[in-house]
Amino acid sequence: MALRGRTLLLPLAAATALVASTIFLFAAAGVHWRPADTGLPVPPDAAFSTPVPAAPSASADATGGKELSFLDENGHPDDPASASAGAERCGPGAAAVRIFMYDMPPEFHFGLLGWSPPSPGAVWPDLGSAAAPPPPRYPGGLNQQHSVEYWLTLDLLSQPSSAPCGAAVRVADARDADLVFVPFFASLSYNRHSRPVPPEKVSRDEALQEKLVGHLTARPEWKRFGGADHVIVAHHPNSLLHARAALAPAVFVLSDFGRYDPRVASLEKDVVAPYKHMAKTFVNDSAGFDDRPTLLYFRGAIQRKEGGSIRQELYYMLKDENDVYFSFGSVQDHGASKASQGMQSSKFCLNIAGDTPSSNRLFDAIVSHCVPVIISDDIELPYEDVLDYSKFSIFVRSSDAVKKGYLMRLISGVSKEKWTGMWKRLKEVDKHFEYQYPSQKEDAVQMVWQALSRRVPAIQLKVHRSSRFSRSHRILG
Repeated sequence: MALRGRTLLLPLAAATALVASTIFLFAAAGVHWRPADTGLPVPPDAAFSTPVPAAPSASADATGGKELSFLDENGHPDDPASASAGAERCGPGAAAVRIFMYDMPPEFHFGLLGWSPPSPGAVWPDLGSAAAPPPPRYPGGLNQQHSVEYWLTLDLLSQPSSAPCGAAVRVADARDADLVFVPFFASLSYNRHSRPVPPEKVSRDEALQEKLVGHLTARPEWKRFGGADHVIVAHHPNSLLHARAALAPAVFVLSDFGRYDPRVASLEKDVVAPYKHMAKTFVNDSAGFDDRPTLLYFRGAIQRKEGGSIRQELYYMLKDENDVYFSFGSVQDHGASKASQGMQSSKFCLNIAGDTPSSNRLFDAIVSHCVPVIISDDIELPYEDVLDYSKFSIFVRSSDAVKKGYLMRLISGVSKEKWTGMWKRLKEVDKHFEYQYPSQKEDAVQMVWQALSRRVPAIQLKVHRSSRFSRSHRILG
C-alpha cells in the first residue's frame, strides 16, 4: 500500500514542479497578468504588476449581445464583487479611458460660478482631500439640465492618486492620455453671459469662446492631432455657437444635433449625453400598472417656435380623451414635486419634439418610471449603442402620431404584462441617467466617459491615416 501511495505522489510532485517553473519563467520574462478583453480601449503599453479586476463591459458586442444591465438573469447584481469594489485600487491602464485635462484659467469654468482662487496661481477648487470644502454649487432651475460639463470636471478633479477603478482616470501628461478634456463650462457661459452688457458690443460668452479658440489652437496638444482627440462639452443647443466651426475637429458632447451643421457635428464623431433630469427620481417604486390611474401624461408648452404644430394637433386630438392629462409649462413652472407626482401616477409619458429633437422631458419620464412615448423622428439618444430603448420606450413616427385615433389605440393596446416588463426595465436603467458627485458605478458620469472611450479607436484610426504621408515627407526631408 505504501509503494502504491508513493507511485501516486510522484506524478503530482512532477506536475507541481512544472507549474512552479512555468510561473518562474513568466516572471523572469517580465510577463504581467492583464484583465480579459472588455471591448473597451486598453492602452497597448499598459503594464499590470498585480492582478487588476477587469472593468465591466459597456459594449453589447463584448458581452455577446447581452444588453447592459444592473441585474443578471437571476435578479442578482451583475457584479458580485461590487460590495467590495471600493477597496480595489487601480492605475490609469485599468480605466476605460485615460484623460488629460487642461489647467485652464478659472474664467472658463468655476469662475463662471463666482468661485475665486484661494491663492495666486491656483486654478481649481481643492476636491482631492477629505478636509476639502464642498465644490462650488451649480445654479438651480433649468440651468441644471445642461450641467454635464460641471459633473465631468468634478469627476476628474476629485480623483486622488489612490482612486478606485472607474470609467475614466486623469493623467498628468497628455502623451499618456487617450483624450484631452477641455474644461469650458460652455452651457453655463451661454445661459449667463450670452447677451452683451452695455456699453460692451460683444457678450462675455462670445469673448470667452474667442479666447478659447486662441488658447486651444496654440497648444502643442491640439497641434499634435489637429484637435481630433480633444473633448468639448457643449450640451446647451446654443452653446459654443461662435466657436463650433473652428473647433469642429474635436469630439463634442451634445444633447442632440438639431442645431448643428452636419459638417461640424455628427453621431460618427460626437457623443450624446442625457440631460440632467429635473423631476425627482422615483425611489423604491412599487406603483405598478394598477397603481397609475393616468394613462398618458404630457408636461410642457403647446405653443413653440418650432415643433409647435404637431404638439397643437396632438393636444386638440387628445384633450377630451379619458385618462389623458396635459400639464402646461415646465417643471420649473409647476415645481419638481408636482411634476414628479404627475409622471409617477401615469403609465405613459409623452415626449414630443420641440425646438430641438430632444428635451429633458424624456429623462424625467425615465426616472419617474413612466414609459416614454417618443414622437421625434430625428432624435438621437445617449449610449444607444449599448442600451436598447425599445425595451422601455415606445417610438411613434410623427406622421403616424397625428392620424386620428392612432396614438390612443397604440398605447391602449399595450397589455399589462408588456407594460410591466417595460416598467421593470426602467427601474433597472434609471441609474444610467443620474449625474452625481462623487460619481458611482454606471451612473450618467461613468456612462458618458464610457461612451467617449468607444470613440477612441475611431480617433486613432483617423490620426494614423492622416499621418501616413507627413511621416514620409519627414523621412525624405
